[in-house]
Amino acid sequence: MTITATDRTAVLIRIAPYLESWIAFQGAFRGAVGVQAAMRVDDDVVLNYAWGTADVDTGETLTPGHLFRIASHSKTMTATAVLQLVEQGFLRLDDAVVTWVPELAETRLATVTLRALLGHNAGVIRDGVDNDFWQRGGEFLDREALLEESRLNGAVYETDEYFKYSNVGYSLLGLAIEAASGLPYNDYVRVNIVDRLRLVDSGPEYDADRAAEYAAGHTGLTQADDRRWRIGHVDTRAMAAATGWFSTAAELTSYGAAHWFGNETLVSDSSKRLLQREETIVKVRGRELGRYGLGFEIRTVGERKLVGHSGGYPGHITRTWIDPDDAFVLSVLTNSVDGPADSLATGLLQIIEIALSPTTAAQAHDPAVLARYTGRFANMWGVTDIVELGGHLVSINPRSPEPALAHQFLDVVGDDELLAERIPGFGATGEPAYFTRDGAGRILSVALGGMTLWPIDTYRAALATGRPVDTLGKMSL
Repeated sequence: MTITATDRTAVLIRIAPYLESWIAFQGAFRGAVGVQAAMRVDDDVVLNYAWGTADVDTGETLTPGHLFRIASHSKTMTATAVLQLVEQGFLRLDDAVVTWVPELAETRLATVTLRALLGHNAGVIRDGVDNDFWQRGGEFLDREALLEESRLNGAVYETDEYFKYSNVGYSLLGLAIEAASGLPYNDYVRVNIVDRLRLVDSGPEYDADRAAEYAAGHTGLTQADDRRWRIGHVDTRAMAAATGWFSTAAELTSYGAAHWFGNETLVSDSSKRLLQREETIVKVRGRELGRYGLGFEIRTVGERKLVGHSGGYPGHITRTWIDPDDAFVLSVLTNSVDGPADSLATGLLQIIEIALSPTTAAQAHDPAVLARYTGRFANMWGVTDIVELGGHLVSINPRSPEPALAHQFLDVVGDDELLAERIPGFGATGEPAYFTRDGAGRILSVALGGMTLWPIDTYRAALATGRPVDTLGKMSL
């Protein structure tokens, strides 16, 4: 049977604890510092979770309230602001940038259009010839430095010659917004985005008065045993329009909801179609690297067409995906340079797709019935989660970042007997699983495809005793 729209929210609320468990397992298994994640469906925030550490120096626990620098998410805000001004008649997408930034007169960038800048098709230098400010080797560009860099080094390609991602280009859009609106960029977006959405934990630039609320940034690993170092926060100055914003995962779902069709709090649906329409397919040597609209990345995960953006700020890696047709937003924020925000978001989307997929008659059971088979189990070969997802009973390898490639459905065929789905595969597809329990009904072990697994805490406790692994076998733990 197919899950209806009415049932969807209930399913996602029910699987939220497993999503939290999966995030925590992935975070710990991959050596992440901290992860903050939120999911919104219609008017409901069905996931708002934090795992890990906010600051490795102090050991402070990360919470859903910690602020993150969301970096290139800022481009979606800037593109939204441009379309607001287009709707009001102050800007046109085919305006040459020199119309609003006259300091670029008689340069190669003078004639590039706002649309080309929005879609990263203007051929503009990415960050400048000296951009060590990305690793704290100097300050982000102020207005004069931005203009000087644009005049001297701004044009790398001709317009529409190649897709060329550019923070300098988006910083110039910030100057155009200032000229057209008569307000500093930060003031304009506070009034027309932050305030309209009644956000209290979001803004276009680092707020030093709230320093204690930010999750610290941390260095990435060059080797597995590296120490992570704390990275402080700084202003992004004239580059705020490209990379300055901060927020929380939960508030990013509120912002994302404003880009659903039918929600015109920020811009009209017509403007959303422009922002979210595929402008460029980015390919190199025949391999697709991504798709981009006007300020929004575009990706399909399973059957879900998504728009959104990633963010890479020194010490914070972030990702938000919006389904504008299905009233859905997912945001994942991490606080190290190598934080797995993108892959965690993809994994969560794949689990959600499994939960919302149609069930066969054999798979459809009352969740309360399926709950007695669920848990996290381990043996010498790895870890297996057996979980109820949307009326399905599913086995998932939680160590895999790709649940879509590491799961199979299980049918209940008898008391404490399951049967793996009959599909092609290298594993024990189509084979039974048997449970053993104690007198209280607690699971003692699972024989899945003929091999015994134990509840993960039981298995790890046995290993911790120093017991030789080659004596475990089928013995009672």
